[in-house]
Amino acid sequence: MEFLPHDIQSYAEQHSSSEPDLLKRLDSETHLKVMKPRMLSGHLQGRVLSMLTHMIQPEKVLEIGTYTGYSALCMAEGLAPGGMIITIDKNEELEPLTRAYFGKSDFNDQIDFRVGLALDLIPQLKETFDLVFIDADKVNYLNYFKLVIEKVRRGGYMIVDNVLWSGKVADRTKTDKSTQAMRDFNRLIQEDNRVENVLFPIRDGLMVIRKIS
Repeated sequence: MEFLPHDIQSYAEQHSSSEPDLLKRLDSETHLKVMKPRMLSGHLQGRVLSMLTHMIQPEKVLEIGTYTGYSALCMAEGLAPGGMIITIDKNEELEPLTRAYFGKSDFNDQIDFRVGLALDLIPQLKETFDLVFIDADKVNYLNYFKLVIEKVRRGGYMIVDNVLWSGKVADRTKTDKSTQAMRDFNRLIQEDNRVENVLFPIRDGLMVIRKIS
């Protein structure tokens, strides 16, 4: 997931705004207690999410894939006044840790954390979203996109994580299910005339998508 040389990555982080202390503690506790801590957005990507959300100033955000809550807290920083994030994750074991950090934040009342399968919960949502962030199981990325695209307002945004998949998407010798799913997702977005998109090579790849019709 690290494409930049370590010294360049460190330099970029040193010249980006610092994480709030709460996020530093969440990062540390995730690495100490949770399996696969690299799934956490982390400092640089977290600041990118915060900056993009400040630019968009959404009133309604949907996050698919909460993990321990780091990315939701980053996006909450840029919500419009009175804005709300609905964040969905299937991992019940992480729920106590995640809710604890939401409760310690200034954004607890603006985060609606729902535990369950996103494929089941998304069709129940009645909201129209200004921003959707997808960072969940890769084999369902296309399914998530198809479920949410009509729930995103015209001119709204989607941000999708892991679209470079550790560089495997560009390596034709890699044919595993998750890699092929990411290739299929990236191709579908590129061909979809309802959206404009830019793939940023930030960390493991962030696709920023704007719905134009």
